[in-house]
Amino acid sequence: MCKESNCEKEAFCLCPIRGIVDVVSKKWVMCVLTSLREDPLRYNQIKKNIGEISPKTLSNTLKTLEHEGLIERNVYGETPPRVEYSLTESGKELQIALIPLVEWVRRRENHDELHTGQKSHKKNQIKNST
Repeated sequence: MCKESNCEKEAFCLCPIRGIVDVVSKKWVMCVLTSLREDPLRYNQIKKNIGEISPKTLSNTLKTLEHEGLIERNVYGETPPRVEYSLTESGKELQIALIPLVEWVRRRENHDELHTGQKSHKKNQIKNST
């Protein structure tokens, strides 16, 4: 419960998700988590999957996700050293929890595209009838 709000009186308090929303809402976090959804990957594989992310941003994102306990960094004692990143159980649970949000966004995008297309079609009809 939140002391700074009236959450004690609310049936549905969103205060507990503040911290994770701060992490998940960062630009590249969802892409990194999605990249790691199936198998452990090395840094360059993650970078290749995402594409346009800078090396510094990817490094910072990986450190943040590791600090939050969403991914783990495994260093193998080989020459040259091999480092792989994978989702923790919490990271896997987060991915599952985010599926309804992603589906909701897709429905909204489809609705918006459909709605925009209908507006465009109506404008064309009006133009053609004058």
